[in-house]
Amino acid sequence: MKDFRGSFAITALCLGAAFLWGGWTGVVIAAILGVLEVSLSFDNAVVNAAKLKTMNAFWQKMFLTIGILIAVFGMRLFFPIEIVSVATGMGFIEVAQMAIKNPVEYSQHLLASHAQISLFGGAFLLLVFLSFVIDEEKELHWLGKTEERLAKLGKLDMITVVITLITVLLTQQLLPAEERLSALIAGIGGIVLFIIVNSLGGLFQTGEEGKSAVATAKNAGLMGFLYLEVLDASFSFDGVIGAFAITLDVVIIMLGLAIGAMFVRSLTVFLVKKGTLDEYIFLEHGAHYAIGALAFIMLLGTKYHIPEVVTGLIGVGFIAISLWSSILHKRQQYLAIKKI
Repeated sequence: MKDFRGSFAITALCLGAAFLWGGWTGVVIAAILGVLEVSLSFDNAVVNAAKLKTMNAFWQKMFLTIGILIAVFGMRLFFPIEIVSVATGMGFIEVAQMAIKNPVEYSQHLLASHAQISLFGGAFLLLVFLSFVIDEEKELHWLGKTEERLAKLGKLDMITVVITLITVLLTQQLLPAEERLSALIAGIGGIVLFIIVNSLGGLFQTGEEGKSAVATAKNAGLMGFLYLEVLDASFSFDGVIGAFAITLDVVIIMLGLAIGAMFVRSLTVFLVKKGTLDEYIFLEHGAHYAIGALAFIMLLGTKYHIPEVVTGLIGVGFIAISLWSSILHKRQQYLAIKKI
């Protein structure tokens, strides 16, 4: 439980702040939002753990300290305010005051940008999923021959980007004509950001002898840190938007989502320390399929309302099935060794 001590401490502080701000009602809503955030982001924790275990100690500490500040204050408080500021042409301070004094108007402006937010985050998450599945170097396949055939598509250069771009083009057709251009730009922005983050390793390359340095930088350095922060941001978009269905109080929303973000971080550390991904080999697969499902849900969410509980259940479902598959695989291996 020591991996979760920090989370329990932050939870106590956040719930105390929620009580001072909104009384017992604020405490209950903050707690609900915290649970909702964890349920929606469990697959995020698994993917985080897969990346974090390859990072060196320095960048792990950066992710768990500076990263949590970016996740809580940056992505769940300042970034939504910045989105409204850009959309309305108002100043950041003016929008921040609106969020506190007139949360109804603030939420309306934020929800008006939902299509653009969903296409940006959906495109990024879809590329995360496709880059995992369509990888010719991947040797372990959860879905057998089907996944093996998909992996072979990785021989085609930039196939994941092409698939994502086509998906974004089709998705923006669901929107009213006046919203399509801005939504398309947002979707392309998500694609461009993914390419940039995954290409930063090239800055460390100095020829053939630099290939190992590139791999190290990609997994253990700044690139891995940025990748995890952008991934967390993509997950947080839907959580922030969904939180407004529960309350319009931005302070309570930030406190509740902060609780969830801390527990996701603690869960990530727990998975790394326990070697859970090495023991349950299909867990990472399940998490990526859950991310793929979330990507399509975000894209469909540009036109259709999909309840957060559905998103959470789908994510938990993929994780549960992949965990069960991993247990069965371990049992089969044990029986095979026992026969020998």
